[in-house]
Amino acid sequence: MKNVLIVEDEPQAARRLESLIKDLIPEVLILDKLDSVKKSVKWLNENPSPDLIFMDIQLADGISFRIFEQCQVMAPVIFTTAYDAYALRAFKVNSIDYILKPVDKEDLAAALKKFETLTRKDNAAELLTSIGEAVKMLTRQYKTRFVIKVGEHLKSIEVNDILYFFSFEKATFAKISDGRRHILDFTLEQLEEVLNPQLFFRINRKYIVSAESIQDMVSYSNSRLKLVLKGSDDSDIIVSRERVQEFKDWLDR
Repeated sequence: MKNVLIVEDEPQAARRLESLIKDLIPEVLILDKLDSVKKSVKWLNENPSPDLIFMDIQLADGISFRIFEQCQVMAPVIFTTAYDAYALRAFKVNSIDYILKPVDKEDLAAALKKFETLTRKDNAAELLTSIGEAVKMLTRQYKTRFVIKVGEHLKSIEVNDILYFFSFEKATFAKISDGRRHILDFTLEQLEEVLNPQLFFRINRKYIVSAESIQDMVSYSNSRLKLVLKGSDDSDIIVSRERVQEFKDWLDR
């Protein structure tokens, strides 16, 4: 790695990051330090791709994910942020690193080591694909509410008030935290496309659950898990065997 671009809107943070990078990699060339989405898009459109980009998430004119929407970013990215938001776990899932501010030298060294491993020739294409997947995940707009029919009336329910979704007799229902259930004009497959995967997980062909809905978990036959969900009298809610490990990882994120 020789050429690095820094995208950071705080001058002091940009200078500190540059200094730490040079301490760890004396031969590095800092190509530029940019403070906005607009400047970054212009620079990336007019210059050869750097070897690595350090990119703050909150910039002077918006979030840095907008850069990816306006130009093709061919370089791997290490994100920096002052906020450890849960959405940033997407970067870990997709093998992209991020560093919390203020940047610590040890954290920076670990991120650079990870970068060197991931950008070996045999991993380069996979890493670029991962960047795109992570950005899509974090910029995607998921549903925050559903409009339901209650008698002759329409009512809006917040996604945060929904414990789980389930199918029954060819219909789909949402179980609400107040104990009521409401029919939805969606299939479970359609719900998977519009629900935030950080908040909901499809455990089998009949249920999509939130972590808040789980009252108990019990080991079951054939390496499966049986769940007890709040407000449910269904005694046969099983996490399918092929989804058990992914389900555990989702809970343990």
